Amino acid sequence: MFTDELGQGGNAAGGPDNSAGHHSGTGESRVQLITPGGERVSHPQYDAWVRDVTDEQLGSLYEDMVVIRRIDTEATALQRQGELGLWPPLLGQEASQVGSARALRDDDFVFSSYRENGVAYCRGVDLADILTVWRGNASSGWDPYTVNMATPQIIIGAQTLHATGYAMGIQNDGADSVAITYFGDGATSEGDVNEAMVFAASFQSPVIFFCQNNHWAISEPVRLQSHIRIADRASGFGIPSVQVDGNDVLAVMAATREAIERARHGGGPTFIEAVTYRMGPHTTADDPTRYRDANELEDWAAKDPIARVKGLLERKGLLTEQLEAQVAAKADAVARELRAGCINMPDPQPLDIFKHVYSTPNSWLDRQEDHYSRYLASFGDPEGANSEEGAR
Repeated sequence: MFTDELGQGGNAAGGPDNSAGHHSGTGESRVQLITPGGERVSHPQYDAWVRDVTDEQLGSLYEDMVVIRRIDTEATALQRQGELGLWPPLLGQEASQVGSARALRDDDFVFSSYRENGVAYCRGVDLADILTVWRGNASSGWDPYTVNMATPQIIIGAQTLHATGYAMGIQNDGADSVAITYFGDGATSEGDVNEAMVFAASFQSPVIFFCQNNHWAISEPVRLQSHIRIADRASGFGIPSVQVDGNDVLAVMAATREAIERARHGGGPTFIEAVTYRMGPHTTADDPTRYRDANELEDWAAKDPIARVKGLLERKGLLTEQLEAQVAAKADAVARELRAGCINMPDPQPLDIFKHVYSTPNSWLDRQEDHYSRYLASFGDPEGANSEEGAR
């Protein structure tokens, strides 16, 4: 498996105004490099950005997608079994997450929503840490600075502001890393996203706005909130944009690489709309059958991102028994580790709620902790604050 940024294929991205893949409300076609049937098709602009992807790396991308789908399946099962309080499935969005995440360098910083668990896997987040929030064992998920990925943002769209601010910091530091922020189609109606784009365009900050258009903002279809393509909205902010087939891992990688190259060389932000589909519910608390036509689901199942890469590997004669066995073994191992990490996760103690609220001592918080500790001790156990009984 490769984790470093793949070499940037072709020449530099060129200016945002003369690129055929960018949009200014022109309705240009969606970028696609792999058809739903697994056929590799040529693109005059974006072929160059993935020309260096080897057969081995293509197999690795396939493995990534199979593994994160297995993570998603296992986490959903854990929630149904009462081990997690909630889970936001990413089923069907594997190519969008893997293709973009594998284009990043280690020093690039990710700001995600709550659904980018596949990106977290690609960034090297510990499997158990992906689940801590959903099990209720922590207020956050992991140490952001060990993997250069912020913990998931629950407030819709707020992470775009964080990404833009971080990107402005990169400019001030004179570095060439980039920030990337992930959000859904529903988030584009939030003020936070629009404000972030205003600042990013004004200061030409090195930030990539990566919209996974999965067609449903909870129970509302995307056509209700946007009567034009979401990618075309970016032109109003002066931000170049591209719409890609979000179920095509190579197209997503190519578009992300181009945006990264632009950002690294002072070309400012890019907006990527990855058109994909949320095959599962919004969260495990949702019932999509109440608002979604089964025929629509069937249509998108035929465009499955994993099936199309598998088809390409078959066409190239690369889908050997050895590769299939390797991928299956990896998915099984990850699922075992994920389940064991969840079930064996230590229960949080009552006073843990006061940890990590402030980075420095705070007298008001200390006073609250003291009051709560004495309250727990009043039940008769002098160490009730740290005991299992005290937790109840």
